[in-house]
Amino acid sequence: MARKRYAMVGLGSRSRMFSQALLAAHADVGELVALCDVNQARMDFQNKRFAERFDAAPIPTYGASEFVRMLHECAVDAVIVTSMDRTHDHYIVAAMEHGCDVVTEKPLTTDEVKCQHILDAQQRTGRELTVTFNYRYAPRNSAVKELIASGAIGEVQSVHFEWLLDTRHGADYFRRWHRDKRNSGGLMVHKSSHHFDLVNWWIDAVPQTVFGFGDLRFYGRANAENRGERVRSDRSHGSGEVGINPWAIDLADEPELKGLYLDAEHEDGYIRDRNVFSDGISIEDDMAVLVRYNTGATLTYHLTAYSPWEGYRVGFNGTKGRIELAVIERSYVSGEVIDPNAAGADQPGNEPIDHTRLTVQNLWGKARRVEVDEEGGGGHGGGDRRLLADVFGGRSEPDPLGRAAGPIDGAYAMLTGAAANRSFATGLPVQIADLVSFPGT
Repeated sequence: MARKRYAMVGLGSRSRMFSQALLAAHADVGELVALCDVNQARMDFQNKRFAERFDAAPIPTYGASEFVRMLHECAVDAVIVTSMDRTHDHYIVAAMEHGCDVVTEKPLTTDEVKCQHILDAQQRTGRELTVTFNYRYAPRNSAVKELIASGAIGEVQSVHFEWLLDTRHGADYFRRWHRDKRNSGGLMVHKSSHHFDLVNWWIDAVPQTVFGFGDLRFYGRANAENRGERVRSDRSHGSGEVGINPWAIDLADEPELKGLYLDAEHEDGYIRDRNVFSDGISIEDDMAVLVRYNTGATLTYHLTAYSPWEGYRVGFNGTKGRIELAVIERSYVSGEVIDPNAAGADQPGNEPIDHTRLTVQNLWGKARRVEVDEEGGGGHGGGDRRLLADVFGGRSEPDPLGRAAGPIDGAYAMLTGAAANRSFATGLPVQIADLVSFPGT
């Protein structure tokens, strides 16, 4: 069987998961034949890395304006979209209209207008669109799905979900392009679409009404100055604060960050290490959301982006009992490559494994611990490796958990965040049905 021919658009740090899969573990079924990015230096760095790590020949590179030409010249079968969130819709729609299937990073897109364009294009072209919600594939999250689907706690009536981003990982969103809501949709879309999708999938329900409050409470110049803290620089590099100020990151010291961003600045002016307490931040760092589903179940959700530890807690209240999942996750800065054998790899913030506790308690019964087999580990609680096997390895047998996500799943996840953003701005509840029209319904 001929290998499927893939092109990748967006060659930042998140693309590494997909490129490594096609150059190594899944090279027998897929071939990476073209690269596309707004920054030639970034593509050249990736080609250099491919040669060093996989002995790969240089892969043809194309600028963003050459995207459609690339599809035809390289006879592309499918496009992997890992570009800036606000550009997802452009590449997804163009790829499908030119006969390609698409695999896209979450979020599907950043707002309801772009979401409608994608849904309409997918309906019109009939092309396959996969949204890579890797958290569905993490064994601990799959175990929760199995418990709920088995009826272990009856009908789910309510969910309480708290997600904590620590001051290593959470802060990083306020250094990068994500800090501008026009680029990312804010954390409600860029990050929380993961979490909203998990709830939709866990309880097999569709969000209908969303209400929330969100604000910038910790990061940003005004908050720092209100705490009596002086903001001395706009970015880390060249500030003299690296190694002194814990908020400053050293792009020059990390080869991946240096090659992908610092050495590529001259082409597009993108600065990867903005001061998290500088001006120009338009996203929230503390958000509370209430969602009602078509089943009548409700969700209370809170995202904090400045916690001292990283992880999440979620509780499900059902007609027969309660499920609780508590997770401490490994913290990271996007783009870093942590060697588990390197000195300091065992220090706080570089824990080699995640910590999970899953319990079930039925009415009138005692709480019981459910063991979760997380052997193999990997990014996102082991979800990345399992997701890639599903996306590139083929689905030879039906998945009883239904972990593969398509455009409707991607839409409902990001629309929950988009509705929350609108509620933040208006102070009113928002109906998902008022945001988009799903084709065929």
